Amino acid sequence: MARGWESKSVEEQLAEKESATLSQDEIAHRRRLADAQRQREKQALELQHERILNERTSNPNRRAALEAALADIEAKLKSFS
Repeated sequence: MARGWESKSVEEQLAEKESATLSQDEIAHRRRLADAQRQREKQALELQHERILNERTSNPNRRAALEAALADIEAKLKSFS
C-alpha cells in the first residue's frame, strides 16, 4: 500500500535535518580541500615563475614567449593576494 503525502513529508523533513548537520562538516571539509588546492596552485605558479626567471636565451622569439608567460603567471599570482 502506498504511503500518504504526510508521511513522505515527515521523512523528507527528517532527512533534510540530518543532512543539514552533516553538511556543516562537509562544508568545512570542502573548504579545507579548496584552500589546500589554492595553496598548491599558488606554489606551482611560484615554481613556474622561478623557472622562467632562471632561464636564459638569446633567441628573441623565445625571450618574448618567456616574457609573455612571466606576465601571465604574475597576473595569476596577483589574483591569489
